[in-house]
Amino acid sequence: MPSSVPNKRIRKSPAARRAEIVAAASAVALSEGLECITLRRIAEELAVRPGLISHYFPAVEDLVAEAYGDAVGAELDALLPADRAGASPTRHLARFFARATGPAFDDISRLWLNARHLSRYRPALRERVAVQEAAWRDRLESLIRDGVEQGEFRTDDPMVAAIQILVVLDGLGMLVNSADTEDDPPAVRRLPITTAERELGLAEGALTAADTD
Repeated sequence: MPSSVPNKRIRKSPAARRAEIVAAASAVALSEGLECITLRRIAEELAVRPGLISHYFPAVEDLVAEAYGDAVGAELDALLPADRAGASPTRHLARFFARATGPAFDDISRLWLNARHLSRYRPALRERVAVQEAAWRDRLESLIRDGVEQGEFRTDDPMVAAIQILVVLDGLGMLVNSADTEDDPPAVRRLPITTAERELGLAEGALTAADTD
């Protein structure tokens, strides 16, 4: 016998709804670019009214900054987990390079380029880019310090080593918009790895070999 009690529409909590909006905006940022994030576009993605999006993000610039931060923050956690139990610093660093220099990282590389360009004109985004740059630097520096303490790495200044590695990785990321990236010499593709091996006192090929252990 069918129930006579009408189904009630389940309302999402403000936190859940906000997270849903940010996730949708992050997906658009990664696939199409930060410029494509508008209140109307995200409303269409979620099949809701634009007014609902503006309730949580009255200024679209705040949503753009939040979407960027969510995307690159999630990538940081995937590439350089804060919890590094179960593997040596060398192994963690090798995994980082294996993931950060492969095709799967291209969308994030494009997003970094996109955000840095737009941040010249968008204060909220500029602030979020600075926060994420510091987060990536600090996470990599922490890993390098662990490696030094455990006798795996040798460097007098883990912070400088981290910055040098990230600068080279960022420079390589600029190649993602080139149509000829598959023709780049292997030595170019390995620049972040060879830089890390040199700066951390590792033998040539050490980080490549560690990733296959």
